[in-house]
Amino acid sequence: MSFSIRRLYRGNTSWDFLGVSKRVMAGSAIAVLICVLALMVRGLNLGIEFEGGGVWEMPAVEQVSTADIEDAAAEAGMDDARVQKITGGDDIFRVRGELPNAASAESVAAVLAEKGQVNAELVSARTVSPSFGDEVAGKARRALIVFFVIIALYLTLRFEWKMSLGALLAVGHDIALTVGIYAIFQFEISPATVVAFLTIMGYSLYDTIVVFDRVKDNERSLSVKTRMTYSDLANVSLNQVIMRSVNTTITSVLPVLSLLVVGSLIMGASSLQEFAIALLIGLLVGSYSSIFVAMPVVSRLKRRESHWAEQERSADVLSESNSIQNAASTLAADRYDRSSPPRPRKKGRKR
Repeated sequence: MSFSIRRLYRGNTSWDFLGVSKRVMAGSAIAVLICVLALMVRGLNLGIEFEGGGVWEMPAVEQVSTADIEDAAAEAGMDDARVQKITGGDDIFRVRGELPNAASAESVAAVLAEKGQVNAELVSARTVSPSFGDEVAGKARRALIVFFVIIALYLTLRFEWKMSLGALLAVGHDIALTVGIYAIFQFEISPATVVAFLTIMGYSLYDTIVVFDRVKDNERSLSVKTRMTYSDLANVSLNQVIMRSVNTTITSVLPVLSLLVVGSLIMGASSLQEFAIALLIGLLVGSYSSIFVAMPVVSRLKRRESHWAEQERSADVLSESNSIQNAASTLAADRYDRSSPPRPRKKGRKR
């Protein structure tokens, strides 16, 4: 399989994506299984917007350790509080826990400030009731369900139900991997993370629709007598759009990396970190799934149709399958517009 940057940009490569899809999808299945197990065993680190409680943040003094802040939280009546030291920019301590019944957010802040050797005015506090957290979680679930229903209807009307199923499986794959990584590393999930998840689904679908649109366009260009299997058609289409997917992914990942590195690690904006991590994982996984999850699923379903099954049998009888190069040449020939009038001949000079 020869390779060159020029051929890659022109879509003239001949990579057998579907040929390796079984092994790649087996690896994806293992990764999804690990993520589901992590989700069941470790669970998600939900923010206070979903669980309720309080969050206190204050500047981190060098001589004060995380253990000192944990002792201060216990003194304030929060024995199960989670204390985290966030570095990058100005170091801060973040304390999360359920507000005691006999205490207020200000009283807890005063105890933390005393132990943390800072002014009480420098301690910021946020409290959320559990009922509000349940409401936010319910809205997030409803938004996810509505999203899947609308997208399934659109893709079925725009393409066909087989492509709708492949696209939804790819989106589910992306969400499972992203949420699983959050469960494994216990990244905090906030409303910004939920927004990032919805953004991931939109991006994954965009990349998948680009692939499906090219496949449908190539399928419409085939003549009735053309001998080509659906696997060859899908491979040619994927080779034609692979560079577009790569370029889109690179231009999308670079701003997210700047958010993660500059905004989170250098400036210490933790809210940007929650958003950027989900986006970064989702963008990379979404580009992968549109090629190695969505299209192989559609190809397997389409090959069961009578027309494409007959093409497969014809290839088996001939003991050969059209190579990707031959399929691309056949497709290019079928794209020739035979209805256009012939070019006029040049009149010769009269002697």
